[in-house]
Amino acid sequence: MFNKIVLGLDGSNQSMLALKFSANLSQTFNAKLIIVHAYPFTSDLRNYKEYDKLLVQRQAAGLEFFAQARKSIGNLSIEIEDDLLEGPAAEAIISVAESREADLIVLGTRGMGPFKGLLLGSVSTKVMQRATCPVMVVP
Repeated sequence: MFNKIVLGLDGSNQSMLALKFSANLSQTFNAKLIIVHAYPFTSDLRNYKEYDKLLVQRQAAGLEFFAQARKSIGNLSIEIEDDLLEGPAAEAIISVAESREADLIVLGTRGMGPFKGLLLGSVSTKVMQRATCPVMVVP
């Protein structure tokens, strides 16, 4: 049923719950798990004297999320790929899902509620509206 599952990871408790869920789902279906983390754009800060340091810090934080994710999963026998991207999270997740031909996207939610989420345009709402594959939101 699922061959490739994309997970949006931001390090929050909700995304870590979604990680555990998607890892178990990947193991059940023998699917590849593709973990996506997007850090904020830095291109508008190129003239900032600490630009290189800021970019390295943001990338290092993303790599740390991946390390925490792998540690959290433990010894599950699943294939995992990491994808660290710069830019808005929703767009990054959708882009990876489309380019990798994912069968499912799994996301955590911060529990903002439907009305507040609608006003703020949460990542999960944006992904659900634009994704070309099913999206599962883990509370």
